[in-house]
Amino acid sequence: MSKYATGKHAIAISDRSGLQFPYREMVREWNGAFVHVSEYEPKQPQLEPKPISGDGIALNHVRPGRTEPATTVRIPNNGFETYAASSGIINVFSPGHGLTDNTTYRFRGPPTTSAGSAFTYSNPASFDGIAGSNIAKSAGYTIRTGKYKSGARDASNDYLTNNFFFFTVDTNTATSGNIKGGGYGCSVGPVTIEA
Repeated sequence: MSKYATGKHAIAISDRSGLQFPYREMVREWNGAFVHVSEYEPKQPQLEPKPISGDGIALNHVRPGRTEPATTVRIPNNGFETYAASSGIINVFSPGHGLTDNTTYRFRGPPTTSAGSAFTYSNPASFDGIAGSNIAKSAGYTIRTGKYKSGARDASNDYLTNNFFFFTVDTNTATSGNIKGGGYGCSVGPVTIEA
């Protein structure tokens, strides 16, 4: 291996300015230029930017969207009301029900369980000549939003449309009319409910 002189008395010419400087005060720049320490310029950081990837858009550990299962809407205590004597029309009060007009829904009584069986619904309580088992028929009923009064559907304002609906029950008719019933814990929802 060769041995180099220390350059104690040597001089060098700067590649930047062309001036003469002592050899020992010279340094090499990042681009290979041999310059005096007073002329030294470090490498501009923008010449070697840090790699930046695009903004993250996708999330880690995502799950595909799912369709929420259909659920029931609770009907307040004794929320059913017969319209008139000898009529099968029943008005239902259910605040903010969110049900769709002209759609078939099934009525259910309070939820119940019995030993050795699965979760089920009982029938609403019978009232004014209307059997609870008839209200809770498995095929359901087509409802109309609004309230049935004065012999016609009244959906004249948002209060009636959002809080009332009515249906015509099969086979039974009211004995007196304007009688509330059905009991506690009744609900209305899709004809079939899945877990």
